[in-house]
Amino acid sequence: MDSWFRALLGASRNQKRLLTLVLDSVFIVTAFWLALIVRLDSIAPLTVTKNWLLLAILLPVSLFVFVRLGLYRAVLRYVGANAVGAVVLGTLVSTVVLVMAAFFTQTTIPRTMPIIYGWLMVLSLGGSRILVRALIWRLSAVTKTPVVIYGAGDAGRQLATALATGPDYYVTAYLDDDSGKHGAIIQGIPVIPFNEIYNLIDKKRVKKVLLALPSVPRSRRKEILTKLEKLPLEVMTVPGMADVIDGKAQLDEIKEVEIEDLLGRDPVTPKPELMAANIKDKVVMVTGAGGSIGSELCRQIILSGPNKLVLFEVSEFGLYSIEKELNQLALNKGVSLEIVPVIGSVQRVNRIETCMKAFGVHTVYHAAAYKHVPLVEQNVVEGVRNNVFGTYYTAKAAINAGVETFVLISTDKAVRPTNVMGATKRMAELVLQALAESKVTSKNTRFCMVRFGNVLGSSGSVVPLFRKQIKEGGPITLTHKDITRFFMTIPEAAQLVIQAGAMGKGGDVFVLDMGESVKIKDLATKMVHLSGLEVKSESNPHGDIEIECTGLRPGEKLYEELLIGDNVEETSHPRIMTANEVKLPMAELESFMNAMDTACHNFDHELIRKLLLEAPTGFNPTDGICDLVWNEKHQVLNAPQEDEKKVVNFRKL
Repeated sequence: MDSWFRALLGASRNQKRLLTLVLDSVFIVTAFWLALIVRLDSIAPLTVTKNWLLLAILLPVSLFVFVRLGLYRAVLRYVGANAVGAVVLGTLVSTVVLVMAAFFTQTTIPRTMPIIYGWLMVLSLGGSRILVRALIWRLSAVTKTPVVIYGAGDAGRQLATALATGPDYYVTAYLDDDSGKHGAIIQGIPVIPFNEIYNLIDKKRVKKVLLALPSVPRSRRKEILTKLEKLPLEVMTVPGMADVIDGKAQLDEIKEVEIEDLLGRDPVTPKPELMAANIKDKVVMVTGAGGSIGSELCRQIILSGPNKLVLFEVSEFGLYSIEKELNQLALNKGVSLEIVPVIGSVQRVNRIETCMKAFGVHTVYHAAAYKHVPLVEQNVVEGVRNNVFGTYYTAKAAINAGVETFVLISTDKAVRPTNVMGATKRMAELVLQALAESKVTSKNTRFCMVRFGNVLGSSGSVVPLFRKQIKEGGPITLTHKDITRFFMTIPEAAQLVIQAGAMGKGGDVFVLDMGESVKIKDLATKMVHLSGLEVKSESNPHGDIEIECTGLRPGEKLYEELLIGDNVEETSHPRIMTANEVKLPMAELESFMNAMDTACHNFDHELIRKLLLEAPTGFNPTDGICDLVWNEKHQVLNAPQEDEKKVVNFRKL
């Protein structure tokens, strides 16, 4: 039966229409004779010639009416209210034609016969189409993945409709927390309470839960995910309503659960006056514009109405990508501004100063930095050059170019750093603090820095790495079972950076409220569970994904901090604090920079480390010098005598 029906569905469109036309002819003939026989309780009407003449008129006219109403243009598998309406209207016209034809042909029919005929027509023509649709959906459901939709609101209903016409998912039920909806049937799909999902898992073999809660706060979504995490189901979600309204996504786009939902942290609405203070009608420059934070800063800046946005980026591809995206964003938002793509390194002071002067920059957001802890640990000189000298040169260029506001994007790793990256970022803070303290040096440029932790989705973030490892079947690798980190979304971080910059008076160190730190192992475990899998461990040897600890990397800390001391004050923004911390006088800074410049030029890593330790950075390294070039050089120089030839060759190089 299934094979015959599938073969029928595979027929051409014209063949299906012809078959439908023949079947409808049978239904019309059957309804006509059955109405007479039922009404008269006799088969005698079959022998009346005028009845056959009446049918000969009725059949072609009825079929013509249905054709004109578009009944045969409707695709049976998607038949809906329009097709049913065409059946009802066509039946009404057919019934009127029956009465009129009987009158003009002098054919005697019972008065109630047209009514019976009409009901039989609606039941046969309409019912057959609904039956075919149900059969098609039932057959297609066999090849689809059974799912449950969490949320029986408008978004849930729209999602169910979209999935019904798609090839992937078959909706078995709605889950909803509203007890008033329990037991209801929406679009043929039952609404059930949460505790009945276990029956669906056993009987319907449900594999996934689709969250259709685009407008629910993240705190509530976190509660729901905590409940769903215990089930052997993969949890997917639909885009947020803001993305749907902005045209960034469609409501039926199924995607993985955002990690933001696991954190349960609802962003605070940005204050328009702070967002616009350093941007509205100004020329703004973003260094490192192609990076994770830099690119998001650019997106937020465009929405605040600058006259001109200068993108300063050392990566050609990064610059090309962000310029193309921002031009499209400006076009979509109807924003008129000039976007200037400039290739350059913050280590070239003449280049960046010339750019600032040429474009008349008012505000600089300095996001250019090397931020990956292991890479900076292995490439110390470039880390120092880019993070310390790059900040120093950019700040000096801003002073000489008459820039009004300079905002440094810092990191929580600058607090009591155990690695070179953190030490260089703390040194960058000290550079700006020293410049700000020296009123003669800083002139009219206002410096401030904003310190925060990890941002979700940035390059090097653990989240995309964990997702990739889960898709590959594991194992998930983390450095230590007890390691914790602060997390924040990139858009929220960028908005808070802009607002903090507007509150700076000069030399301020702003600290963003990152919420509670997250244990990375717990995060990995949640991601495994929400993928419908189990963690493989000694207590659960039959699990799916194993979590392995590889050991802390050079310079890596178990936990991060945001404050060096306890001297912190609140600001007018609930998620921005200001810290008063140790500073470096300008004379000492210049002495440090001169010594560090010489050390970097000579690749004197012992001196570089000594200078970082002596500076008020709080640097407390947990490992020796890890620079790859330095280690290779010393490995060769310290080689045994039998390898003297290799030593000579190295020295020649």
